[in-house]
Amino acid sequence: MALTSQALSSLAHDDPAAWNSGSADAVASFFAEDGSIVINAGEPWLGRSRVADMASGFHADVPDLGLTCDDIRMAGDHAVYVWTFTGHDAARGNPLNIRGWEECDLSADGKVMASRGWFDAAEYARQAAGT
Repeated sequence: MALTSQALSSLAHDDPAAWNSGSADAVASFFAEDGSIVINAGEPWLGRSRVADMASGFHADVPDLGLTCDDIRMAGDHAVYVWTFTGHDAARGNPLNIRGWEECDLSADGKVMASRGWFDAAEYARQAAGT
């Protein structure tokens, strides 16, 4: 399945809008019912409800999270989505500016089947600590 340029453009706009809404269910809606995400080679979050749990965790840690899509590339049913999120660490109030990306395998209907996300966790911790 190859997404049209219009569908790809819509994804680049709608996914950040879901994150920026603060709704974990809106984020999870981009995933297939049995979709999954793995962040920084950690434990997988399997199924749409667990993806919502993952998003809830990010929203709790960064309540004013603002996500932007910096770039998106597509090859067949595989996408690379480059992003930046900003906000403030909930525990300390320190500003965050974190860049990362996701590699996604998409279903025939454009839902995320599997996502492997990456960001610099040490940099996140440094910014959260204000050092």
